[in-house]
Amino acid sequence: MPHVEIKCYPGRTEELKRKCAERIAEEIADILGCNISSVSVVIKEIPEAEWKEKVWDADIAPNEKYLYKKPGYTYE
Repeated sequence: MPHVEIKCYPGRTEELKRKCAERIAEEIADILGCNISSVSVVIKEIPEAEWKEKVWDADIAPNEKYLYKKPGYTYE
C-alpha cells in the first residue's frame, strides 16, 4: 500500500516517466507516512482518441465520489 495508477496521453520518454513515478512515490510516502518501498506506481499511456472510453467512462465518471482532485473538463 499504496498503489497509484497514472494514465496519460503517449509521448513522454521512459526517463521522464521514471522520474514522475519516483517523485510521486516519494511524496506519497512522506504525506501518508509510509515506507517508500510500500509504494507502487504504474503509468499507462492511453491515446487521445481512446481517452473518453478507456479513462473517462471507465475510471473517472463511475468513481466521481472518490475523486479528491477532479479534472477541469467533462464529456457532457
